[in-house]
Amino acid sequence: MQQKNTYNKNELLMMANGDMFGQENAKLPLDPMLMIDRILSIEEDGGAYDKGSIVAELDISEQSWFFHCHFKGDPVMPGCLGLDGMWQLVGFFLTWSGARGKGRALGVGEVKFRGQIRPYHKKVIYKISIKKLITKSKSMIWADGEISADDKKIYIAKNLQVGIFENLVYDFGKDPSLDTF
Repeated sequence: MQQKNTYNKNELLMMANGDMFGQENAKLPLDPMLMIDRILSIEEDGGAYDKGSIVAELDISEQSWFFHCHFKGDPVMPGCLGLDGMWQLVGFFLTWSGARGKGRALGVGEVKFRGQIRPYHKKVIYKISIKKLITKSKSMIWADGEISADDKKIYIAKNLQVGIFENLVYDFGKDPSLDTF
């Protein structure tokens, strides 16, 4: 595979808009739900299982949108946003690896929170290790991830799972029975 190994925010937004891997393929969410500012490294080998790895960052500031609604007078980044950031990166890896179709988070085996991300932190660092990757008729990926804030490990996730599906069609609410997933 001859892909880039680093991506900046503008390139990640290109994927969110469907301009990187195509309109019919997996996309990252747009701001403010995009929980990644840059991918520092994405490799098809390496990581804890030597099957691939990603290192990425999210800049944190007092102006980060989630601090203004979670919780009033006690601002903390919701743990679900950190988990979603890990799923975003695992899905990016799957698409980067050649999978085609629309991506969906499928689950996580275990999540542990060992701290919190507050407005005084400067940076969130994601580290993802790919455990298993299938890019045949159905594309699936499993990975472990961790998030650190200013060098303190905050979240650990085991068995993050993402799938890519070619037959997902949204009919804009006309017939929910047509939703294949």
